[in-house]
Amino acid sequence: MGVELVEVVSPELVDALNELLPQLSRSAPELSTEDVEAIVHQEGVYLFVYRDPSNNRILGTLTLATFRIPTGLRAWIEDVVVLEDARGHGAGQQLVEAATEYAKHVGARSVDLTSRPSREAANRLYARCGFNARETNVYRYSDVD
Repeated sequence: MGVELVEVVSPELVDALNELLPQLSRSAPELSTEDVEAIVHQEGVYLFVYRDPSNNRILGTLTLATFRIPTGLRAWIEDVVVLEDARGHGAGQQLVEAATEYAKHVGARSVDLTSRPSREAANRLYARCGFNARETNVYRYSDVD
């Protein structure tokens, strides 16, 4: 199977995302079917999954978010994660390549992502896929209550 763009939410998808997300973030809340439906049907947001060709099991996921600003359509790759025991076999690369191709298809002028320096394998993956580190700072405002 390989990479597919999710258009239909299933219990299998919800279960797979709930298995994958804790490997990305220990603080990630469990997703409900409604949460996943909202993601999949949100305009400009595209959820990709990687399925094991031998058994169709979901082994990885990536979210591509696109948005229009005055300088053009932009895209961000978020929440890239592959099951720990399935890493190193190309799933992540196929997900990133599918997302960047889709971003081009919808007309995005650029695709950005962030990755902590400690995620050395992920950073090597992004470089292999054509991403370059930028000279910028990333800030987060989290007092949005």
